[in-house]
Amino acid sequence: MNRLHPLSAVAYGLQYGFIWLWVPMVLVLVLGGIVDPISPAWFPVAAPLGFVAGVAYGVAYYYRFEYGITPDTFDVASGVLARRSREIPYGRIQNVDVRQGVFQRLFGLATLSIETAGGGDTEATLNFVSESEAKRLQEQIRRRTADAKDRRRKRDSSTAEGDDSAVETGETLTGAGETAIPSDSDSTDPDPAVPTTAPEGEGSVPSERRRDRTSGYGRPRRQRLFDLEARELLLYSFTSFRPAAAAAVLGLFFIATDTFIQLLVAVAQPFGGPESIGEGTPTDYGILTLVSMINGVVVTYVLSVAYTFATYYDFQLGRADEDFVYERGLLQRYSGSIPVEKVQSVTVTANPLQRLIGYAGLWVETAGYGPDSNGGSQSAVPLAKQGRVHRFTENLTAVETPTFRSPPTLARRRYLARYSIIATVIVAAVFGIAQVTGLERWYLAAVVFAAVPPAAHLKYVHLGYYVGEDHLVVRRGFWRRQTTVIPYYRIQTVSTRRSIFQRRLGLASLVVDTASSRTFFWATPTIYDVDLEDSRDVQTTSRKRLQSALRERARDDDLGLSVDFT
Repeated sequence: MNRLHPLSAVAYGLQYGFIWLWVPMVLVLVLGGIVDPISPAWFPVAAPLGFVAGVAYGVAYYYRFEYGITPDTFDVASGVLARRSREIPYGRIQNVDVRQGVFQRLFGLATLSIETAGGGDTEATLNFVSESEAKRLQEQIRRRTADAKDRRRKRDSSTAEGDDSAVETGETLTGAGETAIPSDSDSTDPDPAVPTTAPEGEGSVPSERRRDRTSGYGRPRRQRLFDLEARELLLYSFTSFRPAAAAAVLGLFFIATDTFIQLLVAVAQPFGGPESIGEGTPTDYGILTLVSMINGVVVTYVLSVAYTFATYYDFQLGRADEDFVYERGLLQRYSGSIPVEKVQSVTVTANPLQRLIGYAGLWVETAGYGPDSNGGSQSAVPLAKQGRVHRFTENLTAVETPTFRSPPTLARRRYLARYSIIATVIVAAVFGIAQVTGLERWYLAAVVFAAVPPAAHLKYVHLGYYVGEDHLVVRRGFWRRQTTVIPYYRIQTVSTRRSIFQRRLGLASLVVDTASSRTFFWATPTIYDVDLEDSRDVQTTSRKRLQSALRERARDDDLGLSVDFT
């Protein structure tokens, strides 16, 4: 068994020291109101005692933390008073991620996290190991994990061959009272969703390497698939928006100090703002509000650009065995993997600016885990030419070129009514503000009605869906258009939803759910506002093709996703 880096003892000591610093201080404060001999004057003595006890516990935790690699499991033992021993089978390990912050990179340290199937919680975290040790553990665990999965696939394949032999000899595979599910075909052809070869060229795997991977005599080296160039990084930074930047600005606003407020007033004064808080007319305060909002938008955008640049600096995507591996980050360096067998769907994204310059991004949805704030959403290609991203998507999923169907024109009328209601609410709100503040020409707010027709049209034209032989493709969104490719065998549920207004118009929305994580910023793929009969047809077709795809995969025992990029 191995121990963490010696500097981990310092880190744990300081961490628990500052935590335990407050324990005796709180006790002194509480007991001082109950027991007369105890007084707040004990604080200078109690605080150092708590800090020393915390440091001692942190150092003991370091010495009691051990890890090791065995032939079948990765073992971790931890705990000072209550010991916890974990044996993590390689077959359950999904991701082995390495993270380096600024100070960790200065001292050559790294944090290694191990994620397993069935949840987004970290199964084991090593804080801290040397950078070389983290890379060694990452490669060894990935290699042993791949070997474990290969053995499982071979065992399942042998079992399937035995079952086929039993069927050929007339033996039954069902128990008493059970009915076997008939197969659509007795053919042993490979899954048509999986390309047997990829075209030679950019990012493709040479035929010799493919033979090595399939024959088993030799393991392919790590192959680089995509590098985010400096120009693409700048374009991605300036054409993307990060919600974290808006959250930071809002947090600064809520904890605003007098100095911060005075700064806002000083910035607004040249434009007609008040001289100081408490002086000025309602118009002056309206100008102050408007200028402050503009400044907030500018600061948020600058923070978003900086955050995106630092996050995706030196982004690299590669392939190791059957997993995608990536590295990224300027201040905090990440190195992780995207397990192919956990990929639920693939989404091509592009906002209006990116579409204008002919660029798009590629995201993959994985089941249950994602290192980013998007839960199971992980960026495979942050930004590249649309043609290149589309080729990536086609080679990853083997999806045929989709021919999208649009909702009926009745849906556009629904969007006109919806946005008209929103415009009416905005005008009513401005009118109410005018009654309180004396704002003149409130009726100019009615200009928002001019945006209703184009907004409804843009909403409508960016909706579409395609029902293919092996995949369901859903397109939606204007500000962030998302085109999601979902293999049928990854579908969990397909449900029809109808609001009161949709029922009156004979429309319905079809929600396609997979096993991937969902957050507020990444919604479930939905086919919006189609005819009720069409939604039922899509639901029935998806269910039938799901069952067919599952039978084919059970017979062929294939991952169902190609890992060859073009």
